[in-house]
Amino acid sequence: MTTRPSAVPLHCDQGGTGAPPLLLVHGWGGDAGEWAPHLAAWSRRHRVLAPDLRGHGRSLAPAGGAYGPRDFAADLAALLHRLDTGPVVAVGHSMGGQAVTALAVEHPALVRAVVVLDPAYGADDAELARLPAEQEALRAEGAAWAVRFVRGAFGPHTPPEVRARHERLMAAMDPDVLARCRDGMYLAPDAFGARAAARAYLARRRCPVLGVYSNEAAADWERASLTHPYSRIEAWPGCGHYLHEDRREALVELVEEWTAGLDEPGATTYL
Repeated sequence: MTTRPSAVPLHCDQGGTGAPPLLLVHGWGGDAGEWAPHLAAWSRRHRVLAPDLRGHGRSLAPAGGAYGPRDFAADLAALLHRLDTGPVVAVGHSMGGQAVTALAVEHPALVRAVVVLDPAYGADDAELARLPAEQEALRAEGAAWAVRFVRGAFGPHTPPEVRARHERLMAAMDPDVLARCRDGMYLAPDAFGARAAARAYLARRRCPVLGVYSNEAAADWERASLTHPYSRIEAWPGCGHYLHEDRREALVELVEEWTAGLDEPGATTYL
C-alpha cells in the first residue's frame, strides 16, 4: 500500500449555505479565483467551496512534495472534514477532474456526485508519446513553456480577460510544481491519466457523474466509462479547454439542473 504524505492546509474561498454543498476544483496552473462568478451564482442555493490546490494560488507548496491526484484528494478530504461539509458535489476542471475523481474513489463517503469538465484523464497514445519531451522542455524553459502551452488551450470564444489571467497565473507558477503535477497525472506508477489506466480507475468511481467536454470524441470515450444510471455526458464543440469560463452561464444552469435531480429516488444510489 502506498503511504501518502500528510495533507496540506488549503486556502479556500466560500459562500452560501444551501445543500448539497459544491466543491469547485481548478486545474493545472489555475486557482480558486477562476470560479468567482460561479461561486457567486451557485451560492444563492448552495454552500460553495473553492480551494487553491497545493502549490497553487494561496495554498502552500511543499518542497519536493507529491502533486498527484490522490495527494490533491487527501488535501481536499482534510478540508471537507475540517469544515464539516458532509457529502459534496465535487466539480473539477482538467487536473481538477482527476482530483475530484480521486476524491470520489479514495474518500467515497465525502462525495455525493462528481462533475468533470474537460478532465485530464483519457490521454491517447499520441499525447503520451509527447509527454517526455514536453516535461524536458518545461524543466528547461520554466514557466515560459507553460504559458505557451496554456495559450494553445484557449478557444475562439475564450474571453480576453480569461486568456490574460491564465497567462499571468501560469507565468507566476513554480515550474517544479507544474512538472510534478504532470508527473503525477501521467507518468507516476499509480497515474491514471492514460486511457487504459483511466478506464480501470473510473470503474471504481461509483457515484453519479456529469461530464462536459470540448469535443465529442472525448465525450464518447467517457460515456463508455460510466457506472451509474444517473450519469450524463455532454459535448460543447467550439469551446476551448476552459469551457467553464467560455460558457459560464450555461455551466451554472446545467449544474443547477443536474444537481436538482440528485434528490430524485435512486439518483444517488451507489452501485
